[in-house]
Amino acid sequence: MMRCENMQELKPIKEGKVREIYDNGDSLIMVATDRISCFDVILNNEVTKKGAVLTQMSKFWFDMTEDILPNHMISVDTKDMPEFFQQEKFEGKSMMCRKLNMLPIECIVRGYITGSGWASYKENGTVCGIKLSEGLKESDKLPEPIYTPSTKAEIGDHDENISFEQSIDHLEKYFPGKGREYAEKLRDNTIALYKKCAEYALSKGIIIADTKFEFGLDEDGNMVIGDEMLTPDSSRFWPAEGYEPGHGQPSFDKQFARDWLKANPDNDWTLPQEIVDKTIEKYLQAYKMLTGKELA
Repeated sequence: MMRCENMQELKPIKEGKVREIYDNGDSLIMVATDRISCFDVILNNEVTKKGAVLTQMSKFWFDMTEDILPNHMISVDTKDMPEFFQQEKFEGKSMMCRKLNMLPIECIVRGYITGSGWASYKENGTVCGIKLSEGLKESDKLPEPIYTPSTKAEIGDHDENISFEQSIDHLEKYFPGKGREYAEKLRDNTIALYKKCAEYALSKGIIIADTKFEFGLDEDGNMVIGDEMLTPDSSRFWPAEGYEPGHGQPSFDKQFARDWLKANPDNDWTLPQEIVDKTIEKYLQAYKMLTGKELA
């Protein structure tokens, strides 16, 4: 266990928009902060309890989907982690994970047409280059979920949507001779995970309109779910009650923040407290509906 006088020496080896990653020898500690990002920009506000919702909700889904694919989670109990992480500020927000060789693709799956997908469909009848049937309305459920991969952007850059064939080429650069195999596995696992979890969520009153997954390879070359899973940060959650295609839907995610930023284009990336409060209220509500528990 790390001695107290060395506690301040631990620094993250990587900081994402929301998460901080610490090296723990043969594992990693992933801390979900209370930061919030929209449109690939980190906002100036912090949203209290948000990091705990992300970590605990990911744990819930990881546990549920082990029959489809293993995941990188080892523990969310800070007692299993070095003393540094037993500080109160890390409680509930930290996950000890296996080290993976992460695959350079954001695996996005869309079960409903909304957001940028709806904007693209109105323009040319496609979503990320996939031709869809005519006559769809905003927020319509798609006949089958569609897989729309993107590249992973560094902080400050935007993820780039790519076709399935382009994802093969992109993976081939990093894993020669494995591009098609990995691309197909990413697509098939993404859709299988989405279908199982969307069916469960609907039974609890939540529509998962779309989401993203990230995957990596373990030391034996097996594909494993990494990062976060089906959180309000990585997904669009809609209430099933009152669902009606033809317009945008209320949501349990960052939509309050997105909508305010769109309506106030001259903002300095700082949300009013009212929007922050509404955002965490929705995160907590989604957590309770899906897990049946209050956030501890």
